[in-house]
Amino acid sequence: MDILITVVLPLSLAVIMFSLGVGLTFSDFFRVFNAPKAFVIGAVSQVLLLPMVTLLTVLSFDLSAEIAVGFMLLSFCPGGVTSNMLSRLARGDVALSVSLTAIISLLSILTVPILSAWAVVHFMGDAAPDVSVTSLATAMFLITTLPVLVGLLFRHFAPEVAVRMEPVLTGIATALFMTIVSVALAGNWGLFVENVYTLGSALIILNAALLFIGLGFARTSGLAWTQAKTISIETGVQNATLGITLAALILPQAEGFSALALPSAVYGITMYLVAAPFLAWYRST
Repeated sequence: MDILITVVLPLSLAVIMFSLGVGLTFSDFFRVFNAPKAFVIGAVSQVLLLPMVTLLTVLSFDLSAEIAVGFMLLSFCPGGVTSNMLSRLARGDVALSVSLTAIISLLSILTVPILSAWAVVHFMGDAAPDVSVTSLATAMFLITTLPVLVGLLFRHFAPEVAVRMEPVLTGIATALFMTIVSVALAGNWGLFVENVYTLGSALIILNAALLFIGLGFARTSGLAWTQAKTISIETGVQNATLGITLAALILPQAEGFSALALPSAVYGITMYLVAAPFLAWYRST
């Protein structure tokens, strides 16, 4: 289990982020200038609205301190490859989804360590572990930002090979994601069973609320329907693997994953159940 957490988990996340980078081009970073309003609304939804709604949800349910932190960690994680795939399935604005993913993922090296350190201290108080923002930012760079940049450069210098590799990498990333979620759940099975109703209810309500809030915010801001669908998905879909990895970095255990990882692990399953009816609706419109 130690090897899984210290080696396999970070490498798996790096592969997932590399697959994200392979799906990007440099033009994705500049496309935001073609639709700045849609990008700003999407960024505000992800960076501000999402954590705020998560905080309100956490305060509304009787959650332990560690699980509350786990919820907040999940809310700080951008959607990644999954949100791009779901935006395509929803017939949304895929270019907007990719641009948001590209820029927010790179910005997360700054936002995630600072917000994570705050959440740990806020909810755990005297029991909070020491969280070094610098160390967390360095780890974030090595396992998220750097692989994205390497994948981006690979796509730039070997585009034909990258295009052929992209579906294979996506399949590998999906398999790794499911494996990590399964192991995290198995390692916290007793805690999961003890909290399944409260935890599951809170995650499902939060997920559905974020999908609706992202959609409503985009539409009331005057965005087109395709853009609104994408912002809904970008607001409601988070990178559960990154959430689990953050939990392991912040509160390492002698064996298995800490309770901080449990919300992300459960979310990795419930997310698809909640998103399915939205995708069916979005595909029909």
